[in-house]
Amino acid sequence: MARLVPLLLPDRFILILLAMVAIAAFFPARGVALEWLGTISTVSIVTLFFVHGARLSRQAVLGGFTRLKLHLAIVAFTFLAFPLIGLALTTVAAPLIDPAFVPGILFLCALPTTVASSIAMVSMAKGNVAASVIAAALSSMLGVVATPLMFAALLSTSGAPIDISGIGKVILILALPFAIGQLCRPLVGSWIEARPMVGRTLDRLTILLAIYVALSAAFGGGLLEGIAIDRFLLLLGVMLALLGIVVAAALLLARLLGFAHGDRMSLLFAAMQKSVISGTPMARILFPGAEAGLIILPLLAYYVPMLTISAIMAARIGANRSEADNS
Repeated sequence: MARLVPLLLPDRFILILLAMVAIAAFFPARGVALEWLGTISTVSIVTLFFVHGARLSRQAVLGGFTRLKLHLAIVAFTFLAFPLIGLALTTVAAPLIDPAFVPGILFLCALPTTVASSIAMVSMAKGNVAASVIAAALSSMLGVVATPLMFAALLSTSGAPIDISGIGKVILILALPFAIGQLCRPLVGSWIEARPMVGRTLDRLTILLAIYVALSAAFGGGLLEGIAIDRFLLLLGVMLALLGIVVAAALLLARLLGFAHGDRMSLLFAAMQKSVISGTPMARILFPGAEAGLIILPLLAYYVPMLTISAIMAARIGANRSEADNS
């Protein structure tokens, strides 16, 4: 039990992320400052996805198709099953959810899986790390296009409006730099891979800046003033319920497909995790105004407990697996 205590504590990045939310609430950027920060945020997003494209090995992606059944299961769960679960939950729990949060919940459900954290959890749980690396890369690559398209489909089903031009912006600002990064990989790929701290720092700075810009617009524009704390606590409860349903559904799917422990862990942690690295920049592009703040809040309400619970689960599963192997 003592080994799990550190996992119950939030890591440094989560604390910084929560601090950024508080700074945006009490000291939102306004006017010209907000415009400049928005421009800087967009440039950082373009740079981030260029780096992601240059860092991703095409040989590794092609080699990962040897476990086609696992990768198809992860992609189908991430971009089909999870969104459908979210749509059903927002319908059933409609009396509990502030309508302003519904688009953000549906956006969260359409996001790709995380990369670094899902791979780390699979490793802790004694899962198939190699397959998880490929699955996370595929999910991130597909998410640039699949996420806005699925999000648009979910919004149309729920009756909420969406600006179709936002999808074109995602293609231009996210997919195009990603593709250019892939083309430039022979020139800059080795340099980027040799400096992993550059990518990690850019990831985190882009997230924090996107959150601050989006929430500054929301708080500064009064968009969040009408949302009471009890409505946010209800949102947090719904996010925890969503996480529980997704975990159960992923484990059931893994059992139905007959996956061994390694592949089962790869599916589980890819299925339950959603990428704030992809989500916050994409929200800024799809909703460049104050509405981006409302889109990001459900993602943050899911992301923090998701990481904490994932770490606890991975540690326990890994410990049980080690005991079973040694017995």
